[in-house]
Amino acid sequence: MGERLDRVRRKTEPLLRRIFHVYFLIVRGMTLGVRAVVLDSENRVFLVRHSYVSGWYLPGGGVDFGETMEEALRRELKEEGDIDLTGDAVLHGVFLNSHVSRRDHVAVYVVRQFSQEGLPPPNHEIAECGFFPIVALPEGTTPGTRLRIAEVMDGKPPIATWR
Repeated sequence: MGERLDRVRRKTEPLLRRIFHVYFLIVRGMTLGVRAVVLDSENRVFLVRHSYVSGWYLPGGGVDFGETMEEALRRELKEEGDIDLTGDAVLHGVFLNSHVSRRDHVAVYVVRQFSQEGLPPPNHEIAECGFFPIVALPEGTTPGTRLRIAEVMDGKPPIATWR
């Protein structure tokens, strides 16, 4: 069943991405999202694997109308990882995600102070999630995700585009 779902997802993913982004272009004009580099006490990073796209990503999502970036970050962390902020999230940078659209921007935060009672079970959006050692990220971790983690962990200067 899992292999069949992966094949269907790979075939429909390009179309679904286009549909979502056309919808957001009509509704929002410019899209703004948030993502978080969530690091635990062992400097492991929290990543999610969505049910509708391939790869491992930093948790996050779109900022809704009337919502601040911090509110969106808190909402997305709760929805995707059952993570509650217990301290400040530090803005790492704002990046143009031109792979998606010339109008898509992503604000990335670093989160070190949080609570999580346990990993949430898979659901309709998140197929898997967990904390991973920086030196052993799961296969399929996206290049943009790897780049943001390297910037944060290695002190590399942020690159303005998502890549």
